[in-house]
Amino acid sequence: MAKQTMAFSLQALRYRADQKLYHLQTPQSPIVRTSAYKKYCMDECPTGTNAIIGVFHHMKSRYDMEDAMILNKSSVESGMFHGQIYQTETVDLSDQKSRSDGSRKYFRESNIESYRSIDSDGLPCVGQFSIHTIKPDEEYYSIYNEVNNEQHAVKQKGSEDVIVDYVTIDGKKHLQNHPQKHMFLLSGFPLLCPFCVAGNPVIGDKFSSRHGQKGVCSQLWPDIDMPFSEVTGMRPDLIINPHAFPSRMAIGMLLESIAAKVHSTGMVDQITSQPIKGRKRGGGICFGEIERDSLLAHGAAYLLHNRLHTCSDYHIAAVCSTCGSILTPSVIKPEKRVARAVKGLPPVRAPKVFCHASDTNKGMETVAMPYVFKYLAAELAAMSIKMTLQLST
Repeated sequence: MAKQTMAFSLQALRYRADQKLYHLQTPQSPIVRTSAYKKYCMDECPTGTNAIIGVFHHMKSRYDMEDAMILNKSSVESGMFHGQIYQTETVDLSDQKSRSDGSRKYFRESNIESYRSIDSDGLPCVGQFSIHTIKPDEEYYSIYNEVNNEQHAVKQKGSEDVIVDYVTIDGKKHLQNHPQKHMFLLSGFPLLCPFCVAGNPVIGDKFSSRHGQKGVCSQLWPDIDMPFSEVTGMRPDLIINPHAFPSRMAIGMLLESIAAKVHSTGMVDQITSQPIKGRKRGGGICFGEIERDSLLAHGAAYLLHNRLHTCSDYHIAAVCSTCGSILTPSVIKPEKRVARAVKGLPPVRAPKVFCHASDTNKGMETVAMPYVFKYLAAELAAMSIKMTLQLST
C-alpha cells in the first residue's frame, strides 16, 4: 500500500509542481520492521503512522461491521491522520493577451482594500494564518491591463478553503516557448501557485494497514464512550472488527500487532531499573516534584500512578506473609528433566517461592511495586534496619 497511501512521499516538496499531491503531516517509523524495510531506507520517506488498534466488536454500535472501522474523535482532533492536499495552479499572462489590441497584462497591487488575499505585488498572500485563507469565490490575484488601464481580480474557483503555500516561476514552460531570452519582467513568466487544502479524516475516508487490510471510516466516536483497558487506562485510536482477519487473511498484520506490543521503552538504570535522564544518553524528560504536584492538583491520580509506576520501574515481587520480608523469598526452579516422548507423564512442576527466614513455601504473595522500593529495603538491610510489610486482602 506504499504507492497508494497518503504518506511522506518526497522531501523536496517546495521544488515540485505536481498537479495533485497528498502529504501526511505526522509520518512515523513502524515499531516492527523487516529486513527489506531497512535495506531500502524507507524511513527517509515514511508511508504511514502508528496507532493503537482495538480488535473487538463494539456492542453499542453497528458501525464496525464488515470493512467499517470506528475512529477515536479525540485522536483525530489531536492531529492523527491529518494531511494536506497540494493542488498546483498555473497562471500564465501570456495566454491572456488580446489578439485585437495587442495589450499586455501585468500583476499589480489592487486598488481595492477589500481584497485581503492579494499582496502588494498583485500576487496571492503566502502564509498559513487564518487571515490569509482563501475562501471559494474570493479574489486571490490582481491583473492590470496597460492599454485600457483596467484592473480586475481573479476569483478562486474551488469549493474548499485553500492556503497558498508559495508562489514560484515556472521557468521550464517559459524557456520552452522563448529559448533565446534570458531576462524578462515578472509578467512574462508563467507562475505556479500551489494550493494547500486540509485533508483531515472524515466519515467515508478509506484507510489501510501496511499489509493491505483496508477499511472505511464509518463513525467518529467520542473519547468518553470508547472502551479502555482496566490496567493501563489506554484507549484505542481505532476499532476494527475481528472478523476482518479470517475474511481477508491478513496474517502479517496480526503478527505485526502482536510483535509491536512487546518493545523496549528506552534506557533504564541498572541499579534502580528507572528510566535515565539526558537526551544524549537516550533518556527521557525529568518528572519531578513540581510535575507531580501539578497532576495531583488536577486530580489526575491514575495518570500519576501510570507515569511514576506502570511506565517507570514496574516490578512484581514475592512477599512472605508470615514474616513480612521482601528480601528473603527467592524462586526455586525445578530440576531439569530429560525430555521424554512417552505420553501420559505429568508435566514439569512450576517454580516455587521459598522464604529462607520462615523456612517455608506457604503464605507467599505477589505484590506489584516500584523496583526502587525493593532497592530501598536492601539499602536499609545493609544498615541493620529490617523492613516488614503487612499484607491485607
